Amino acid sequence: MKFSLSWLKALLDTQASATEIAEKLTSLGLEIESVTDASAALKQFRVARVLTAEKHPQADKLQVLSVDLGDGSPLQVVCGAPNARAGLVGVLGVPGAVVPANGMELRKSAIRGVESNGMMCSTRELGLGEEHDGIIELPEDTALGQSFADYIGSDPVFDVAITPNRPDCMGVYGIARDLAAAGIGTLRAIDVAPVTGTGPCPVDIRIEDAAGCPAFYGRVIKGVTNGASPQWLQDRLKAAGQRPISALVDITNYVMLGYGRPAHAYDLAKLTGAVTARLAREGETVVALNGKEYVLQPFMTVIADDAGVHDIGGIMGGEHSGCSDTTTDVLLEVAYFDPAHIARTGQALALASDARGRFERGVDPAFLDTGMDLLTALILEICGGEASEVVRVGTPPVAQRSLAYDPALAGQLGGVAVAQGEQKRILAALGFGVDADWTVTVPTWRPDIAGAPDLVEEVIRVHGLDAVPSTPLPRTDGVARPTATPVQMLERRLRRAAAARGLHEAVTWSFLPPAQAEHFADGQFVWTLANPISEDLKAMRPSLLPGLLAAARRNCDRGASSVRLFEIGRRYLRADDGSSDERLSLAVVLAGERTARGWASGKAQAFDAFDAKAEAMALLAQAGAPVENLQVMGEAGSQFHPGQSATLRLGPKQVLARFGMIHPATAKAFGLDVPVAVVELFLDRVPAKKAAPGFARPHFAPPALQAVTRDFAFLVDAKVPAGDVLRAVKGADKASIVAARVFDDFRGQGVPEGQRSLGLEVTLQPGDKSFDEAALKEISDKIVAAAAKQGGVLRG
Repeated sequence: MKFSLSWLKALLDTQASATEIAEKLTSLGLEIESVTDASAALKQFRVARVLTAEKHPQADKLQVLSVDLGDGSPLQVVCGAPNARAGLVGVLGVPGAVVPANGMELRKSAIRGVESNGMMCSTRELGLGEEHDGIIELPEDTALGQSFADYIGSDPVFDVAITPNRPDCMGVYGIARDLAAAGIGTLRAIDVAPVTGTGPCPVDIRIEDAAGCPAFYGRVIKGVTNGASPQWLQDRLKAAGQRPISALVDITNYVMLGYGRPAHAYDLAKLTGAVTARLAREGETVVALNGKEYVLQPFMTVIADDAGVHDIGGIMGGEHSGCSDTTTDVLLEVAYFDPAHIARTGQALALASDARGRFERGVDPAFLDTGMDLLTALILEICGGEASEVVRVGTPPVAQRSLAYDPALAGQLGGVAVAQGEQKRILAALGFGVDADWTVTVPTWRPDIAGAPDLVEEVIRVHGLDAVPSTPLPRTDGVARPTATPVQMLERRLRRAAAARGLHEAVTWSFLPPAQAEHFADGQFVWTLANPISEDLKAMRPSLLPGLLAAARRNCDRGASSVRLFEIGRRYLRADDGSSDERLSLAVVLAGERTARGWASGKAQAFDAFDAKAEAMALLAQAGAPVENLQVMGEAGSQFHPGQSATLRLGPKQVLARFGMIHPATAKAFGLDVPVAVVELFLDRVPAKKAAPGFARPHFAPPALQAVTRDFAFLVDAKVPAGDVLRAVKGADKASIVAARVFDDFRGQGVPEGQRSLGLEVTLQPGDKSFDEAALKEISDKIVAAAAKQGGVLRG
């Protein structure tokens, strides 16, 4: 929310500087986004008088001016403004000045062969408005040579971030009230007298939707003249980022921004019959003031007459009944709309407005009469006319709430003891009523106050958060217990392991474009957001891989030859009860070159499926999975290359990970034209470790006898996975076999077609005595028999 210092001082009697006010607002919880001063950019623009204006010799639409800065040394300036003439007092940008509108630095230059020493400026060029038909004209008695910044004076503009729980500060008056409570000046009372009408209101006002619009006040003002609003009003609206339109529209915007009270003015000539707050009918449409047509739904509150809808209640007026330069009679609407109805309608129509932002947070329901008086007084003062009596239909929810409060809570909850007299002063300054027994009455403009802790917050923030002492929390004796959960510890361990393997961590959006989410859904339901931050980010990710693939593409597009990314996060699936379910996962993307070209390595080597498998096995080991018992099986998914991918499982159904090269269709969908290997670990499926029987780990006792290794070579079918043979061999004698590995895989001369020779190195560890030949033969026979179950035949 933006407002100028002069606007604030019209409501707050204070001598505080802009810096002091900004610091106090931030300490009150009204964070300052920025404080800007338009005059600061106008220091090098000076007041000057045009002495002569002659036609440019080389251009019909240009003039050569002689401009006096009051120093007796006229400057020659080329100007194309139609109102440039001798005797005009305007604003000259001298060489070196920077034009606020476009950032152009003015220099001495030749325009069509004639030297020009600067530029006579328009309102738009100086960033002071939209007027650009001619250069600025100042009064003839304006002192020449002075800086234009000094002439217009300094009026800083504050940009304040208002949190959703402070609807009372959606108007400058509410901000002034907070500052007054904090000791920055005195709040000025709203000085407006009720305007007595000269006769009954000629328009019948009704309410048919009391739930959406509990109260509707209205009055007619006839004989108005709708022209440009006064300069002071335009200046305040410009400071707030609003474009002045006409007096009637500007007045309603001014009351909304100044006092947080949205209102609307209808052109009476464009209304037919009674004006009613009702529910929209199926199929009704309205063209709003933004020029867009909206299809209304039956739960939406509208303001309509006998001819149709003229206003989306509390959000935006209709284009048809808006005020124009020809408007002479107006109907003022000051109504109260239910916040929940406003929010639902605004979301359904995807329509945001200043009025909606205030109504859905909660407008003061007791401000209807005062708001009507403010609007009426300003319209009569600026536009003239004659007002009717006010019609009041419905009842606003003005019942005030009372809370029991104990002043000792300030010290107990807020951490600082505040004197009871000071607490009472603060609450009273903020508009709360405080009885002798500390029963506190909540003002109607504070719907966010629900209990005594909220009152403590009000007292402490005004008293000063910097007054809260820093008090260390009590520490228990002994060694501190760990606070991280087992899942958090697992995530930390995996992050360190992945980084140690040369992977770079990425953090991607939990939201995806629907097409990418569907690509990785594997037939499961994709959750979509009802109110997404963007239409391109409306689906919850069923996998971490789409975000990483998009990141890999961005890196490759920017010239990266090798991309190694990982991410730990949640994927979102449908739970058994139909709700969304978050599941912890880890994903890895390896794109481009594994090894760059070099004199020792030769050509560059791309990533392949075995690189992905190595990452999967290493990270699963860090996660505590029993990697020795994992089975390599197919069916990684449609996103993977069918011949270069697999899954790692504990049994046929327990899939712990999938890895491999992505399918060409997946690569095309994500715009990748380099080899890409990926890994996805389903950490929620990794079995938890069994709790140790005691606190201490068992002591390490190295074996007393030396291990023995034996090599075996088996002929097996080429389609039989080597891992299956290796697993069978390791299980042949679990008491003696401590390790086994494949050291050779040969296919060629001497090996039958369709078979391969697998060389296995088996490590045997004796227990209480060394192996003799009989024991070694017995173990060897067991190994041969286990391999035979996988179709393996011992080579002679």
